[in-house]
Amino acid sequence: MAHPPDTIAALATPTGTSALAVIRISGPDTARLVREICGAAPPPRVAHRTDYRDRAGGLVDDVLTTFFQAPASYTGEDVLEISCHGNPFIAQRILGDLLARGCRAAAPGEFTQRAFLHGRVDLSQAEAVMDLIHARSERALAAANQQLRGALGRHMAGLVDGLLGVLARIEAYIDFPEEDLPDEDRALVQSEIARLSLETGRLLATNRYGDVLREGLKTVILGRPNAGKSMLLNRLLGRERALVSPEPGTTRDYLEERIIIGPHSLRLIDTAGLNPSPAPLEQRGIELSLERAREADLILLVFDSSLPAPTLPPEIMASLTPARTLVVANKADLPPHPENNIQFKQFELVTISSATGSGLEDLQAALVRRAEAFAVSVGAELIAINARHADALERAKTCLAEAKAKLEANEATELVASELREALAAYSEIAGRVDNERMLDHLFSSFCIGK
Repeated sequence: MAHPPDTIAALATPTGTSALAVIRISGPDTARLVREICGAAPPPRVAHRTDYRDRAGGLVDDVLTTFFQAPASYTGEDVLEISCHGNPFIAQRILGDLLARGCRAAAPGEFTQRAFLHGRVDLSQAEAVMDLIHARSERALAAANQQLRGALGRHMAGLVDGLLGVLARIEAYIDFPEEDLPDEDRALVQSEIARLSLETGRLLATNRYGDVLREGLKTVILGRPNAGKSMLLNRLLGRERALVSPEPGTTRDYLEERIIIGPHSLRLIDTAGLNPSPAPLEQRGIELSLERAREADLILLVFDSSLPAPTLPPEIMASLTPARTLVVANKADLPPHPENNIQFKQFELVTISSATGSGLEDLQAALVRRAEAFAVSVGAELIAINARHADALERAKTCLAEAKAKLEANEATELVASELREALAAYSEIAGRVDNERMLDHLFSSFCIGK
């Protein structure tokens, strides 16, 4: 993505018929365009009604324009937003006219990239824009809002400041090689490196919760045929998504649906029944069930409470742990078998009836608790890093560990400082200024056009 000092324009609302559409313009020619469109520059941040006429003078639409003067704008440049009627033909007419007046079509994410390059947001805040747009639950929305307001950036600033302090102390001795790092300073540096490593680890621990917030808690429904897995899926969805039949083995492939339970988003995956004597096609479905189970954040192990406890494949039993397994005793509307839950006594168990809906609220409450268990507290703020942040933090933590080891082995101070500089560079990739243009282009290209 190039960054010339030109003026860009794009539709900032989704394509399609709607009440309104918004076209965004940013760059050095914006003030000129405002005068051409409005006749005179209106006061900044004040909506102004005007007739939009193309270069030939033809009336296109009755629009509202809002001018944001640099640097007090989203991008840090002069910005104009044009709100027109949401007829796609009208929006494209206006956009085409703006291009004819000298604008260039914006690349995906280019507005936010300009905001970053002009210092309006740090890199973690820029990424939070997309998290905010794609948030699918209350918790995901809360995390995106906190990151957009600089929560992660503030934590990173604290880590950078602490590391700079350590580097300053060490490099003072590099500049004066006749001096050796005294024991008291060595102990202080070791203590500060340990603190930075601990704080880095705390941020790293939020990575999995970040995945849960962005993708939804991957919840796999497992069990023997006719245990009521598909009926449970339908009950949780509130609609008939999976075929339900007394005939066992109805589900031969897995079905995936996303639902909201409380403040969390879940990806429910209904799988083929674990039949101990499957037909060839059914066997392939079971293999897919096992694959999904290995990838799951949470397994809902469903069994028929009116029958003896089922015998499950050894590879399934080996993968079940109390932390990632919730046992669902289904068919509570039928007389219970006296020994149906002995096999699963080490797991949390919820009794329900998919047929009548009884116990469903208890199950939903248990699902919310399991989702909440992924949250990791970082002070009072809700922080959930992404894969890029995690990679940088892992590298920083490794460098800090190497620096600590070199310090304890009384290796040259220059070697310790080198490791700390590498850690500082990794920290800077998360929220600070970054000179890697290819990385920036890749990051912002995942944004939607108009952001």
